[in-house]
Amino acid sequence: MSLKIRKNRAPALPPTCPVGECMVLLGGAWTPNILWSLSAGPRRFSELRGDVPGISAKVLSTRLKELEDKGAVERRIMATSPPSVEYSLSELGEEFIPAIHAIVEVGYRLKQRRAAEQLHGDRAAPNAAPATTVSR
Repeated sequence: MSLKIRKNRAPALPPTCPVGECMVLLGGAWTPNILWSLSAGPRRFSELRGDVPGISAKVLSTRLKELEDKGAVERRIMATSPPSVEYSLSELGEEFIPAIHAIVEVGYRLKQRRAAEQLHGDRAAPNAAPATTVSR
């Protein structure tokens, strides 16, 4: 006996999906981390490398260029000797920070849940069989 296909009651997405539009900007590896680091204020390239452990210079450079091209990050050349470059969030980039903050909060809760599950799993009797049933 097969299950009846239920009608989706979610409202239809617009022709150009707004989620897709956001993910075009946020979709690259390390992109949310870079935006998060810039949310506290302007940073130089070397400072961002320290803020985002594990990112290579090539990937950071590529992501910053992409974010600049998409209008989320502004690049300012400073008149120092030698010249240095400072990156900051544009108005568009600032709009992503509440969404990234919400994702961080969910991530904290997921980590807490996983830790609690591991703690409860460690307390189970080591020789006890899992309490599962199989129905046929």
